[in-house]
Amino acid sequence: MKLPQSGPRQGLKHLAYSLYERRLLADLRDGRTPQHIGVVVDGNRRWAKLAGAKTAEGHLAGAQRIVEFIEWCAELRIPTVTLYMLSTDNMSRSAKELDQLMRIISDLLDRLAESRPGGRPVRVHPVGQPELLPEPLAEKLWDVTTATGAIPRITPDGEPAEDPCVHVNVAVGYGGRQEITDAVKDLLRDAAKNEKALTEVAEQLTPEQIGEWLYTRGQPDPDLIIRTSGEQRLSGFLMWQSAYSEFYFAEALWPDFRRVDFLRALRDYARRQRRFGS
Repeated sequence: MKLPQSGPRQGLKHLAYSLYERRLLADLRDGRTPQHIGVVVDGNRRWAKLAGAKTAEGHLAGAQRIVEFIEWCAELRIPTVTLYMLSTDNMSRSAKELDQLMRIISDLLDRLAESRPGGRPVRVHPVGQPELLPEPLAEKLWDVTTATGAIPRITPDGEPAEDPCVHVNVAVGYGGRQEITDAVKDLLRDAAKNEKALTEVAEQLTPEQIGEWLYTRGQPDPDLIIRTSGEQRLSGFLMWQSAYSEFYFAEALWPDFRRVDFLRALRDYARRQRRFGS
């Protein structure tokens, strides 16, 4: 938790961070930049506790950091971001906290839909089980997904263009094991619809086929997964998709996660030799 500071000392600190950020950006110019980043936004409640504030204030600070994080990604031309915001396990929290959190997530969805990070619109995609969410939030998620999904993918001349959007996968009511279970269920239902025998499905089943039924189907797997708050585990996040992802664990609580921390994570990623299982 960082306390507000002012005066010459704070000015020098700001200057030092600015110079450090420039150096980190220079290091990234010739390096690799991930095309898909997954983020476990962890630490909002602890941040609030350390500040002597209400839990809702921690979630609000975390939501503001998400908006800023999407801006950072847009600036660096990172096209896809997956935010792990609410797991199925989190649904067991107190009714009061969940109600506050749902309203904060709803407001965040509106902000993302209206934002233009780096001059680029945001396309929102839900990842999880919307049926677990309260009806108002599920409806908001559907409305924002529908509205942002209608963003055109062609130039004014009618020619195909590079996708101008930042794709933001919002993982709420999400569980990694449940995602794989749902994928297998949908695959089997599709096989039954097409009158395929179970033995035929079993003999022909491949990882690629299961991947076609995941919540993130059609998207690239994450190159980099970041988790804040010092915890070093995935907590079920993108269990299937993260098979060859690189991981970066930051000590900062999510509301304290700064742009310089993000650039450090990207520099660390750029320096790694990805082996893809070899």
